[in-house]
Amino acid sequence: MKSVVLPLVLSLVACASPLVAQDRPLPSWNDGAARDAILSFVERVTEKGGAGFVPAEERIAVFDNDGTLWAEQPLYFQLFFALDRVKALAPEHPEWATEEPFASLLKGDVKAALAGGEEAILEIVMATHAGMTTDEFEAVVREWVATARHPETGRPYTEMVYQPMLELLDHLRDHGFRTWIVSGGGIEFMRPWVGEVYGIPPEQVVGSTIKTAFEMRDGVPVIVKLPELDFLDDKDGKPVNIHRYIGRRPIAAFGNSDGDLQMIQWTTAGDGARLGVYVRHTDGEREWAYDRESHIGKLDEGLDEAAAKGWTVVDMAADWATVFPPER
Repeated sequence: MKSVVLPLVLSLVACASPLVAQDRPLPSWNDGAARDAILSFVERVTEKGGAGFVPAEERIAVFDNDGTLWAEQPLYFQLFFALDRVKALAPEHPEWATEEPFASLLKGDVKAALAGGEEAILEIVMATHAGMTTDEFEAVVREWVATARHPETGRPYTEMVYQPMLELLDHLRDHGFRTWIVSGGGIEFMRPWVGEVYGIPPEQVVGSTIKTAFEMRDGVPVIVKLPELDFLDDKDGKPVNIHRYIGRRPIAAFGNSDGDLQMIQWTTAGDGARLGVYVRHTDGEREWAYDRESHIGKLDEGLDEAAAKGWTVVDMAADWATVFPPER
């Protein structure tokens, strides 16, 4: 009898193992402290009757976008969009041939064009984003997202998203969380595609904005984008905008740079169970390795504060079994 039962048990275990692997939460995450911290937090705040239980209406998680949900190297992707728009609009602006930063862009010298720092970037964004109606701008963004390719990987930008973070978004929503994007990127640049890519509706996107105005054009009411910055959703602007748009303090915040520090500080300062997470870019083979000295997504002060306050730091090389989803 014993000789029959043992093979049968082993057979059942073998048949069950693929199902167990498939049902494993966050399958693209390696076992470790980061994964454990996230899963234990979710379990704690959703366990009815537990000491850390949080009602569903208060389960708000906020995510930075660039470098947290999708890649941001060698430049922020919205900046690539703006650079492509400069080329497309150049025939309408002959003056750009001699005006900086546009002259350098048209010559292909991106480094020289961006030497002016934030002022140069703002000028490029204003020139390429303003003047259109919001509907026209959405159509341009949708076309770009559908056709543009990352300069190093050749993949669509919407495939340069992080598979482990997609799984995390789903896991949180499966447990009654509302997931919001709180990004330094333009709110109207993100809204057209975040629903399809992240499963986040456009009304749950918080970002930087330029001013707009209502107009009647040929008898049709439209909203027109103006060449003037309205609000920069970065650093201390993030908690301010969270209060403005969401109206509740989140219980979980995810970022990757010093630009997310104040958002994580404000989130974790609340009462009850709180989770602050930094994604640290340590994988120079599958992605890019950078943090303290990077010109994009610098993580310096935030890394020190994470260690001091016990926030979770996700080591991309060690904690993620895969980085990007399979190519379509």
